[in-house]
Amino acid sequence: MTTTHTYHYQGYEIVPQRQWANWCAGIYATRANLPLMSHSTLQTLAPRMEEAVAEAKHCIDEALADMNDWLGN
Repeated sequence: MTTTHTYHYQGYEIVPQRQWANWCAGIYATRANLPLMSHSTLQTLAPRMEEAVAEAKHCIDEALADMNDWLGN
């Protein structure tokens, strides 16, 4: 497994990782008031690192939208 640099997005760190012949991304909250991401890094499996990072950003956007809906914002 090879890691590259970390991306920062909406209060999360996205860590792309080389997995077999593809890329996946780990998503980690940097603040206690953010929802934890409960998906496997393999859900972001993609042939290119940029695609894995984009999928991770999409997962973050969905989680934050769900949180805002739940809070009534």
